[in-house]
Amino acid sequence: MKPLILQSDFGYDDGAVCAMHGVAYTVNPDLHVTTLTHNIPPYDVWEGSCRLAQAMTYWPAGSVFVSVVDPGVGSQRLSVVARTDSGHFVVTPDNGTLTHIALTHGLQQVREIDETVNRLPGSGESYTFHGRDIYAYTGARLASGVISFDEVGPVLAEDVVTLPVNPPRRDGARVLGSIDTHDVRYGSIWTNIPRTLFRSLGIEHGQYALAHIANELGDVYSAPLRYGKSFADVSVGEALIYVNSLDNMAIAINRGSFAKAYDVGQGTNWTVDFTFPFQP
Repeated sequence: MKPLILQSDFGYDDGAVCAMHGVAYTVNPDLHVTTLTHNIPPYDVWEGSCRLAQAMTYWPAGSVFVSVVDPGVGSQRLSVVARTDSGHFVVTPDNGTLTHIALTHGLQQVREIDETVNRLPGSGESYTFHGRDIYAYTGARLASGVISFDEVGPVLAEDVVTLPVNPPRRDGARVLGSIDTHDVRYGSIWTNIPRTLFRSLGIEHGQYALAHIANELGDVYSAPLRYGKSFADVSVGEALIYVNSLDNMAIAINRGSFAKAYDVGQGTNWTVDFTFPFQP
């Protein structure tokens, strides 16, 4: 028996999430079912991909993740289960949800779900709730040991769909990357620049780096920011650079929302770079 972790963009305003839990417990009432989040913005596959990478590391090998952000539900897009190099499983539409997991955990093998076997009985004429009928059902069967990974279906005959990414890099006294996502509740912006790449500039805690943010329309923000260990290293209302929970670089305002203050979004069209040392 392995943990089953659910993620979707369904929200909690109706019975969709409850139905997914019900299907899982119908497969095996002894399953341990928990939630990653069901507040992914509607249709935002990129955000779903980021949140999987945020959480998966902290679950034991063998855990089964079901991620349903599926704007193409009922179309020709495929339904798959991926086994990562770390031994985790992800049940999801093949629409880009596996992008960040492929980068952070690696994909050992991907199988297409055989819906003639792995589909909630009696749901064959339902085409708009695959989260319940295919993904929760298949995930529960895999987590409870009713089926093995090999019994999910045939090995995927093509590469999985991935979203475009901007790999972080160093260019002289600068490190460059993109804004993967936000710390939603507090408004910090989370980059894809690893701490090790940032520290390769030679910067130490308490020193200042020039932070620059831009999007396809041009510059959005540029200012020297202190590299701190925690938010308390700067005054209330002041911005800083810090290392987030993913060991990547982030920007925050102490007791404020950086994203709201400067209207900063996320995704590959939002670029960020840090320069150290720099000329004031």
